[in-house]
Amino acid sequence: MSLYQKLIKVMTERNVDDYVKLLHEDAEIIFHKSGNKFTKNEWAEMVVGIMENPKFVNDASRCIYENDEILVSHDFMSYPDDTKEAVMLVCMLKDGQIIRMETGATPLN
Repeated sequence: MSLYQKLIKVMTERNVDDYVKLLHEDAEIIFHKSGNKFTKNEWAEMVVGIMENPKFVNDASRCIYENDEILVSHDFMSYPDDTKEAVMLVCMLKDGQIIRMETGATPLN
């Protein structure tokens, strides 16, 4: 199973533990829009709230490209405040895990 498929599976199942296992111990998560940066542990704490909220929904996703070094996907997301965004996700990979994740989002409302 590709990393993209694993990512979609854990997000669909809202499985925080398995999601966190996809992140390398030295992972860095970056939000392009705000410039905020998070460590694996900081991001894992946020993911709990995201996964618990039924109004956080991945409406559609497609893998643009994936190999052993990079994963690029495009998603349409709905959020608890009833906004929607198109989200580009770029993940640099190391040892089969995400070492660096960056998102770029465009509001759709």
